[in-house]
Amino acid sequence: MATRTPIAVTRAMEELGESLATWRRLRELTTAEAADRAGIGVKTLQRLEHGQGATLESMLRVARALGMLDQITAAADPLSSDVGRLRAAEKLPTRVRRKEPR
Repeated sequence: MATRTPIAVTRAMEELGESLATWRRLRELTTAEAADRAGIGVKTLQRLEHGQGATLESMLRVARALGMLDQITAAADPLSSDVGRLRAAEKLPTRVRRKEPR
């Protein structure tokens, strides 16, 4: 059973799509040119730009084609957050398991 997309995720997809479209226009690329550089279809790029989603790979291909892949990768770096920096010295578990209540 599919669940509804949370509102915050929908907003983030729309904002990211608008940002991709703005970057594309800043680079003075048509949708066809950007899609070609990213190795995806024009319809896929249009879906991304309109916040309708696509695969993570497609989004990252577009980011690479627009010269912003490093920024996205850096934004996801845990060490760029307060929590990540605070816990950087800790040995993190390879897997997280919840303990069964007794």
